[in-house]
Amino acid sequence: MKILITGTAGFIGFHLAKKLLKQDVDVVGLDNINDYYDVNLKKDRLKDTGIYSTPDDTVVDSKKHPNYRFIKTDLVNSDAVSSLFEAEKFDVVINLAAQAGVRYSLENPQSYMDSNITGFLNILEGCRHQQVKHLIYASSSSVYGTNKEMPFKTTDRVDHPVSLYAASKKSNELMAHTYSHLFGVPTTGLRFFTVYGPWGRPDMALFLFTKAMVEGKPIDVYNFGKMARDFTYIDDIVEGVSRLISKAPSGSKSGEGMDDKPDNSTAPFQLFNIGYGSPVKLMDFISEIEENLGIVAEKNMMEIQPGDVPKTWAYVDDLFELTGFKPQVSVREGVRYFIDWYRDYYGV
Repeated sequence: MKILITGTAGFIGFHLAKKLLKQDVDVVGLDNINDYYDVNLKKDRLKDTGIYSTPDDTVVDSKKHPNYRFIKTDLVNSDAVSSLFEAEKFDVVINLAAQAGVRYSLENPQSYMDSNITGFLNILEGCRHQQVKHLIYASSSSVYGTNKEMPFKTTDRVDHPVSLYAASKKSNELMAHTYSHLFGVPTTGLRFFTVYGPWGRPDMALFLFTKAMVEGKPIDVYNFGKMARDFTYIDDIVEGVSRLISKAPSGSKSGEGMDDKPDNSTAPFQLFNIGYGSPVKLMDFISEIEENLGIVAEKNMMEIQPGDVPKTWAYVDDLFELTGFKPQVSVREGVRYFIDWYRDYYGV
């Protein structure tokens, strides 16, 4: 099997590539290595998988894994994406490349249209023309927007996004269903819930809080701490994704279309939440960081920011029913693993 993973210089893509490289598959990684956050961290992730040089639009071999190759290119480049798909004949595509971040979408909306809409369209076109057997792509818990009923289910309506990032991810789901319906491309969308862990993104709360506390700076606590998130450890995320590779949808035979639930489409299309399945209060999360660092944080209590929601909580029973997997790593364990990595990586 040959698998394309986009976003392998990113947090989730890096960890997924490492997991799949231990299996009997060929992996091609793709990333544009943009400067949304520290490029050195992205390059160090690549080096960890044996990618030491990244010339533009050129496939390079890993120095550590004979079954891994990488190409630095941008999904917006339709010619490059089309050529890659035609040359490689992928069996499965896992699209994790995106312009991430809710708050940044307020500052730089064009980058979300380019990466998350145009880039995803080019992925869909590649899958369509090269008869890819299964496309798995990253959506987001942010699509639930102002929904109040908990836990969030994929059967819920998601018509009130509160950020352009969320709107772009809902758009991905709609685009995927269209290609599933029109061209028979089997697609699986995954709504990720607050992923954290070693090698994590510097713009996420755990990284921001840890860095500030180590440097003796105060942390910004939004909504005056009255927040809760369904924090999900990275190893649980990639385990769930890997189990779905062989679970391509075939489409409902009931003829009911989308009347009942997203995975009841007559098209080969399905959606899942992928989260721990239990929200943790933000102040409890901060307490875990304080305990592991041995530092009491100075806290700037602030109002909720535009684009944020007070609480997330994933319903994951349907994912368990299909794959037999439930997340295993608690926040207590996961925060400790991150802090250990942070101390080692930054030498503090």
